[in-house]
Amino acid sequence: MALVRSISGVRGTIGDSLTPNIVAKYITAFSEILPSGAIVIGNDGRPSGKWIENIVVGTLLALNRQVFTAGIVPTPTIQVLVEERNAAGGISITASHNPEQWNGLKFINTDGTFFNKYQNQKLFEFADNTSFKFPNFNNATVEPIKNPIHYHLNKIFELPLFKETNLLEKIKSKHFKVVFDANNSSGSEIIPTLLEGFGCEVIKVNCYKTGIFMHPPEPLPQNISEVASIVRNTKSDIGFVVDPDADRLVLIDELGHPVLEELTIALAIHAVGEFLEYFYPKGNKVVINYSTTKVCEHVAKMFGLDLHRAPVGEINVVTKMKELDAVVGGEGSGGVILPQCHYGRDSLVGITLILSLLSKLEKPISQIIEKYPKTFITKFQVEIDEEFDEKIEELINAFGISLLDVNTEDGYRFESDFGWLHIRKSNTEPIARIICEVANEDNIQKIHDVINKLFRVVKC
Repeated sequence: MALVRSISGVRGTIGDSLTPNIVAKYITAFSEILPSGAIVIGNDGRPSGKWIENIVVGTLLALNRQVFTAGIVPTPTIQVLVEERNAAGGISITASHNPEQWNGLKFINTDGTFFNKYQNQKLFEFADNTSFKFPNFNNATVEPIKNPIHYHLNKIFELPLFKETNLLEKIKSKHFKVVFDANNSSGSEIIPTLLEGFGCEVIKVNCYKTGIFMHPPEPLPQNISEVASIVRNTKSDIGFVVDPDADRLVLIDELGHPVLEELTIALAIHAVGEFLEYFYPKGNKVVINYSTTKVCEHVAKMFGLDLHRAPVGEINVVTKMKELDAVVGGEGSGGVILPQCHYGRDSLVGITLILSLLSKLEKPISQIIEKYPKTFITKFQVEIDEEFDEKIEELINAFGISLLDVNTEDGYRFESDFGWLHIRKSNTEPIARIICEVANEDNIQKIHDVINKLFRVVKC
């Protein structure tokens, strides 16, 4: 398997596309781009993270870089630590939701945000040039960060939402019973600690930080049936599941039903709307990506919030949020971004907002969601061939849409009477991803028929 290079950094399979020399090459390129200063390092708990961290630290020391190590912590925690330590940058050793045989590197800027498209391109160009220069002196050291999760938790509990109201005490008084599944990864310690700080009774599932996954790491409904059963059997109020680096959050309602991951950000927007005066009294902008559910538009309108869209990718959403001074944002994959805490997808922030919402509305999660418009989402992966662009035009025509009404900022996105469709090429594979959302379930088969007629579907 070839090394995957994208806006999310690099990732590959251990011993194949991800080897010690590959790691050292990209770390050296990363250091070349950053200003002087220390680098914060952490990993998501995969066993391979141990030797990768040794290579990362050794390479940075050879470059005379001060290194702060955080151990097994979520990617958003590393982002917070970069800011807290005034570091030059950070590295999260993670392959996100990829299987256990994968690992990778996410590159973090001095402001705690990820590298953007152009910075990644520059990094990749540097990595492809092997003529690096190393200093002939070295006085850099490695310093473990004591209690690294404290900094992240403190940012949350110091939010005006809790400092200026009695909401924290109200949440504690609810004594929510919560099932949490970390899949033995980076959320294993910090998220139960967060939940206990909210006075929750926590039923921990797979919280051992071994990096040995007990189910496929992407938190899709078919992968989290165990924790769904536990929520149901223990009569818990809610279940939370995160991916290995804990930037994505998926919910299970009190009935033991997995909640569509697209609704995590909708619920987060709802929570911010309910408490808007404590987040940003004069702000009314929300940013999501082009592939995120239209339910977010409905929720935003409930509170007079102005919703905008950005290309898929955390840094693209963050860039748009900064431009608009948005109060909240995120992506339909379960990623919630709250600038008041930090500019990054953060499952802890998502949990905080959802517990706040449950406390305010005094309703179970299923009853909150049932008030939202009912939509149906279908996804495809299709092969790209020489006639791909012509097929796109046929697809657009099949839905009676003018090319003038197609948004091309991030692939092709258009809306019609049936709903919306977004198609975008993969940066790493010869495929395109198609996502479509409709209000009427009967339209799904019609969409499937059109897609299958025009493209060779490789995954649905």
